[in-house]
Amino acid sequence: MNVISATDSEVAAMSDKEFKNEKLYQTTMSVARNMLTEGLITEEEYREIDTIFTEKYQPVFGGLFSDISLTNKA
Repeated sequence: MNVISATDSEVAAMSDKEFKNEKLYQTTMSVARNMLTEGLITEEEYREIDTIFTEKYQPVFGGLFSDISLTNKA
């Protein structure tokens, strides 16, 4: 089964593996963002975690959101 995502006026299909990797990356980074917000890790450590898991999971959309979360941090 493919997952479909609208991009502008086009529709792009995402394979099951890409979808699974995207979910794993987003879940991992959600935990890391919470740790950053709670002061348990520094921004530098957060960026290191992001680099490691971007390489591991190769997310399709993941990289689009990593910097946004840091700029919107309370």
